[in-house]
Amino acid sequence: MSLKPELFEGCRFDFNKGVNQKFSLTHSVFMGSVEVPSQGPQTLKIPASSYEFGAILVDGPLLMVGKILTDGRLTGRVKYDLTPETSVKLQTQLTREEGYSQGMLDIDTHGTDWQAQLKVGSGGFFGCNYIQSVTPTLSLGGEAFWLSQQRKSGVGFAARHAGEVGVFTAQVASTGLLSCTYAHRVSDKVTLASDFLLNWNSREANASVGYDYTLRNCRLRGRVDSNGGIAAYLEERLTMGVNLILSAEVDHGKKDYRFGFGLTVGE
Repeated sequence: MSLKPELFEGCRFDFNKGVNQKFSLTHSVFMGSVEVPSQGPQTLKIPASSYEFGAILVDGPLLMVGKILTDGRLTGRVKYDLTPETSVKLQTQLTREEGYSQGMLDIDTHGTDWQAQLKVGSGGFFGCNYIQSVTPTLSLGGEAFWLSQQRKSGVGFAARHAGEVGVFTAQVASTGLLSCTYAHRVSDKVTLASDFLLNWNSREANASVGYDYTLRNCRLRGRVDSNGGIAAYLEERLTMGVNLILSAEVDHGKKDYRFGFGLTVGE
C-alpha cells in the first residue's frame, strides 16, 4: 500500500452511514480533473465532477456491494462463502458505452498450505492460479489465462519468501513482464517497500521505493520512482469518525502536478 496510495486531484468528500448492523450506505462527491490521452507528450486535463451512491450488505457468509455514478456506470460485487474453505465471487460493471460492460466470476478455495482460484470472465476470458507453501517461509505458484476472442494466452510463475521482518516476491510471465517487490518492517510504525518492473517486449523498466509511517492520529504514505515522480498521501483523524485526506503527486520531468484534498465522515 505504500507504493500505491489512493492518489487523486481536486476535492473529495465521502460519507458512510450505517443503517443497521448488516446494511450501510455510502455517498461520495468528487470535484477535480481527469486525464485524457493526447497526441503530444503531455496528458490533457479536463474538469470533471461526479457523485457516487453505494450500498453494502453483510449477512453471515453473504457480502454484497453496489455503486452507481452520475454518468450511468453501475458496479457490483457479490461474495458468498459456500464452506469455510470455498467461496464464490461475482464482479460486474455496466455502462452505457457499448463494449465496456464486463463481468467476472471467481471460485476460490484453500487448504492449510495452498490456495487455488478459477476465473471466468466476459470476452471469453478463462484463468486459473495455484500457490503452494514449500517451506514455512517459501511459497511457489503459477497461473494461466486464455482470451478466446483475441486468441491470446499466457502463463506465469511466482515465488514469495516471508522472513521475520521482510517479504520478497518475484513473478515472471510469458507476456513479457518481470516484477519483484520487497517490503521491510523497520518497526511497528514504519515499513519500507520497493518494487521493480521490467517489460522485455517494449524494453522498458521502472523502479520505485516507498514508505508507510503510522503515527498516533495519522498515517503517511509516499513513494519515489525512477521516472522522477514523487507522491505523498496523508490520512489524519481529526475526531472520532472524521478523517482528513491530503494527496500530492509531482512529476518535474513531465511538468505534471496533482494535489487533492478530501474529507471522510462516518465509519
